[in-house]
Amino acid sequence: MDLFDQFRGLAGIALLVLIAWALSENRSERPSWRWIAGALMLQAVLALLIVRVPFVWSAVTLANEAVAAIERATLDGSSYMFGYLGGGPLPFALREGADAPVIIAFQILPLVIVFSALSALLWHWGVLRWLVRGLSFLLQRTLKVSGVVGLSGGANMFLGVVESPLVVRAYFARMSRADLFQVMVLAMATISGAILILYATTLSRTVPDAVSHMISASLISLPAALLVAKLMVPGKADDNRDDDSADEPGLTFESSIDAIIKGTMDGMQLFLAVIAVIIVVFALVSLADQLLALLPLVDGEALTLKRLFGWLFAPLMWLVGIPWAEAQSAGSLMGTKAILNEYVAYLELAALPEETFSPRSLLIVTYALCGVANLASIGLLVSTIGTLCPERRGEVAGLGVRSWIAGNMATAMTGAWIGLITWA
Repeated sequence: MDLFDQFRGLAGIALLVLIAWALSENRSERPSWRWIAGALMLQAVLALLIVRVPFVWSAVTLANEAVAAIERATLDGSSYMFGYLGGGPLPFALREGADAPVIIAFQILPLVIVFSALSALLWHWGVLRWLVRGLSFLLQRTLKVSGVVGLSGGANMFLGVVESPLVVRAYFARMSRADLFQVMVLAMATISGAILILYATTLSRTVPDAVSHMISASLISLPAALLVAKLMVPGKADDNRDDDSADEPGLTFESSIDAIIKGTMDGMQLFLAVIAVIIVVFALVSLADQLLALLPLVDGEALTLKRLFGWLFAPLMWLVGIPWAEAQSAGSLMGTKAILNEYVAYLELAALPEETFSPRSLLIVTYALCGVANLASIGLLVSTIGTLCPERRGEVAGLGVRSWIAGNMATAMTGAWIGLITWA
């Protein structure tokens, strides 16, 4: 790999910044060049600090051990409930050389329920609230965002696209349009704790230290999301947060037992939702492929949704650092993530032959996919904020597609930074 290939990601980052400005509601009110440079520098510093400083990376990788412990505990519960389907001993002998079957619904997805319950308990005990406020403080001091945006950014590291708006629900009615859009893009460009564990477990055999990389991706994507959001919907920050904003209704519990029960019920809803989404998405992809198969062959092969996504998104993935020989496979995954669902994209990534991507490209793709900016998330985010603040439902709906575009641009930018600091 020559220097151009190694540092091509810089051109990708520059192009993403330019596109965000070109899509701006008011190009004349863009942030100052100093602020833009500071946001880009913060992304670079976070990438280098987390991934390249040994003792920081060692601290982050401790999360892998914690997740492994949660996974073992979850398998104890799922195997008791579902037997060998849930990871218990097999009642039959496997063929020689065959691996034990992994049934996603019974062995991997129960992690969502367990982690949701743990998250609720840690929120009730104040641990997660302390972490959220700490991240909020850092975002306010480094990027000069408003308190409510900083709080939202911290919350999105631990809470999902539906739960995180509850943390700032008291401010939706009076926050500025710019702050509202930043809150939406932050939700799109990151993944929450429970989903992070699910995705990392899915990739554990494909990406070493997957949990650590997922945490790193969401942290780097925070300033990336704010940069893109401020360019697309510029405006001044309104500092309108008080210290009680993290205790809004919907995130309070009567006791530890109440937190565990409510967290379990929330996790169960997410568990069923993930199963339903995967079934429907795979069915829709199959229907689309069957329709495309009726068209003439291209290069001797039938058209498929995956091939179309690959052609559409390959130039973007090449710009952020993927070699052209691997860009179509990467583009296919990025298209699956943006249009359908990021978990389906990660499932496809885990199923690809080992030689599909080089180690560097594998990391770029992993980081670029690490966000919930898909079409379904637009509906979830708009309906959630619209329910919490009915008077701004129309405005939120109008910003929905923009937040989806911005969220995908932010994660692509994060992938580019990882490519820049990772040598082939």
